[in-house]
Amino acid sequence: MTRWIAAFGAGLLFGIGLIVAQMTNPAKVIGFLDITGAWDPSLAFVMVGGIAVYASVYWLLRARGARPLLIPEFHPPHAKLIDRRLALGAIVFGLGWGLSGFCPGPAITGAGFGEPKVWVFVAAMLAGMMAYRLRGRRAVSTPVDDDD
Repeated sequence: MTRWIAAFGAGLLFGIGLIVAQMTNPAKVIGFLDITGAWDPSLAFVMVGGIAVYASVYWLLRARGARPLLIPEFHPPHAKLIDRRLALGAIVFGLGWGLSGFCPGPAITGAGFGEPKVWVFVAAMLAGMMAYRLRGRRAVSTPVDDDD
């Protein structure tokens, strides 16, 4: 139960942060992506701020040898391979983000506002996820460090 409460709290904090940063506003996101027109750099500050907070806490905890509170150990990413599937996924993600002004997190947060275009995006996103699962996942070999 504690993990569920922590997950809910983290998700709630994340959603509030997305709203405050206006990442649930497609016009703001598209303004950030429009580097050849009326570029709005404000979301770059949001991203840099988020990276700075995460990186400082991550490295501080790692240096102290700290353990997570709710699970036995941290699970940092270990894949070091950029393959065709990763590159294609990034391209599809970027195209969807650029065309709609939404990425999954802000879209789910924005769906709470009842905006019809957000619901269309979320429905399309869920349909894409379902199509991927129905197609059947192929095994992906990912290099794993032996020290993990």
